[in-house]
Amino acid sequence: MSNFTDLQEKRRTIYALGKNVNLSNQELVTIIEEAIKNSPSAFNSQSSRALILFGQESEDFWNVLTANELEKVTPAEAFENTKAKLASFAAGVGTILFFEDQDVVKVLQENYALYADNFPTWSEQAHGIALYSTWMALAEVGVGASVQHYNPLVDQELAVKYDLPTNWKLRAQVPFGSIEAPAGEKTFMNDEDRFKVFGN
Repeated sequence: MSNFTDLQEKRRTIYALGKNVNLSNQELVTIIEEAIKNSPSAFNSQSSRALILFGQESEDFWNVLTANELEKVTPAEAFENTKAKLASFAAGVGTILFFEDQDVVKVLQENYALYADNFPTWSEQAHGIALYSTWMALAEVGVGASVQHYNPLVDQELAVKYDLPTNWKLRAQVPFGSIEAPAGEKTFMNDEDRFKVFGN
């Protein structure tokens, strides 16, 4: 088991994905589900939802569904580059689509009116924690991933294809697979510009 800081450093945005993963789909599903289930959320709301796609389903999400929607809004001369980018996401083992359940948010707003304005923000925080936890869990077993945001462009077609509840709001898409090329060097801003510490 890696220590936390080592694991944070290991987790990087990987764009060169492949299918050379030595884990079964079921093992990957278990890793993803456990990461999300054990992620904290305000009022233990458990508002995060996930659609996990493997194989042809994942490839079609990028190369067909997303490509079709992007072609409608992308200049023709730029679309070939866009298709190549989508194909790189499709080259992995699978894709996790992260959602937040808006019915959960609404019920909490009704039940805890004093905090009503905060629940949408807390839902977004829950999403971020669940996504990061999942990314870290994948990194721990040597699986690369990146985070993409083609919502709301793909929302309607995705909901129709998989008969998703209307209260599931798409927040991010995470293609994952084997690491075929390492991430580039990561730079950091000066600590002095980012942190302030007082007291002893």
